[in-house]
Amino acid sequence: MPARHIAELVETTCARYAQQNAFTAVLPNGMYGNLKFDQVARFTDQVAAYLRVELGLAVGDRVAVQLPNSLAYPLWSFGALKAGCVLVNMNPLYTVPEMVHQLNDSGARVLVLVDLFADKLPEVLAQTKVEHVVLVRITDLFPRMIGFIAHNIMKYWNRIIPPCTVPVTTGLEAMAKGDAILRESKADVRTYTTDFGPETLAALQYTGGTTGVSKGAMLTHGNLLANIAQIEERVAGNVDHGKETALAVLPLYHIFAFTANLLYFFHAGARNILVASPRPLSNLQRAIENYPVSWIPGVNTLFNGILNEEWFTDYPPPQLKGSIAGGTSLHAAVAERWEKVTGSPVIEGYGLTESSPVVTLNPFVGSRAGSIGRPVLGTEVRLINPLGEDAAPGEAGELAVRGPQVMRGYWQRPDETALTLRDGWLLTGDVAQQDDDGFLRIVDRKKDLIIVSGFNVYPNEVEDCIARLEGVSEVAVIGVPDAKSGEAVKAFIVPREGTTITADQVREHCRASITGYKVPKLVELRNELPKTNVGKVLRRALRDEAQQAAADHAVGGTNG
Repeated sequence: MPARHIAELVETTCARYAQQNAFTAVLPNGMYGNLKFDQVARFTDQVAAYLRVELGLAVGDRVAVQLPNSLAYPLWSFGALKAGCVLVNMNPLYTVPEMVHQLNDSGARVLVLVDLFADKLPEVLAQTKVEHVVLVRITDLFPRMIGFIAHNIMKYWNRIIPPCTVPVTTGLEAMAKGDAILRESKADVRTYTTDFGPETLAALQYTGGTTGVSKGAMLTHGNLLANIAQIEERVAGNVDHGKETALAVLPLYHIFAFTANLLYFFHAGARNILVASPRPLSNLQRAIENYPVSWIPGVNTLFNGILNEEWFTDYPPPQLKGSIAGGTSLHAAVAERWEKVTGSPVIEGYGLTESSPVVTLNPFVGSRAGSIGRPVLGTEVRLINPLGEDAAPGEAGELAVRGPQVMRGYWQRPDETALTLRDGWLLTGDVAQQDDDGFLRIVDRKKDLIIVSGFNVYPNEVEDCIARLEGVSEVAVIGVPDAKSGEAVKAFIVPREGTTITADQVREHCRASITGYKVPKLVELRNELPKTNVGKVLRRALRDEAQQAAADHAVGGTNG
């Protein structure tokens, strides 16, 4: 009998694989901590009891989890869902303004934060209605001595853990309180989700969507369960339940890894190897060399970067069966080299936050280079031309999607929802073509979305930030090709007359307000920007210039 909701899926999966390892967090130096499936069951019950009884949360209350890949992440995410609450995933690297926006927009009552960023709390709490903070260590639940050593190295040697100056409850203290509640029989965790079903809201996954305004995609339990089943159908026969080891190097708060690693591979009884940060890429060496990694979900820049690591190319993981690429286009050269080095395929798919995220996925056998594959089970696609009609066979059109994995809408934004969901069809904003066999390929991105290492960057947000810098008259932001990140953010700035602005000033200003991957890598000063006859800046013209310059540089380099 299929699970009715994620909490039930967690419970049945943990019972099925009780004594097997579910999660292993690996530090760059090789130190590690494990969680078995039965421990995940017990600890998530403790988290749920803590949230409902100790903190008094109710069904539907939002719990923001702002953690890197660590043993604590699945416990607090699954625990929040077991409590009947709504999970709000947050990037740990968010700046204070970004945290404030997402916490206020979601109405989160609880924030679960990694201690590396405790210095942001005073400013954040002063501007939000967050009632409780749980502060978590990356080394929580490691063996006691290993955790003690690793934490003290980070705190006293590397000095990357700031002091905390506001009242908080530590992650372990919270779990201990939850355990005491359960032991005293004050709670039955299963009753928290008794009335839950597929339509019950599970998570708010924040995204710019296709309009660039940061908003929460409302993903239901049914959306997420459907996507798990859809992935399962596409890889059927190639994933051995209870016997796989999946590398979780992409952040679990991102929808790709959230569904692929935290949900799908967990459901499959796989052991997820958690890496808190892939930068530098040498951080992955111990995780890949010390464990029998059989699957790697990743993005083009990750695969490309690892292929430049001698330790990987000299000794590729011998148990690797396959890799799954998403988030951004997989370059053909990268795919070919990956398969040559590892002796295993990399299958490309396509998705977006609003679809939980998988829409299409290549088959494990018979995948097509340059294609994002065919729609997954139960998913319909349409290609719509500029007139709003179905594109003719073989012609490009905006990709529209309908299926059980498509979100309910955007949290408290009916107008934005109406722009994206039309008669049950999700308008992706991406232009695609479909061949006679049903395989799709992305032709171009509609409008001006920039994708940096698989993360969406919206020009409006960056432009608004730069415009606040004194001395800026006009600004336009575009994406330009980048060998490392797929695309890089480039800003064109017209300074005010008599004002001097430097690229370093622009970057320093941006770093105070937006996350690092959104900060312009390139800054160009100009006397004017190309505009339409009504005064709108022509970003397309700037992109065309940048592409021509790149082509000219490539030709010059070849001739030279």
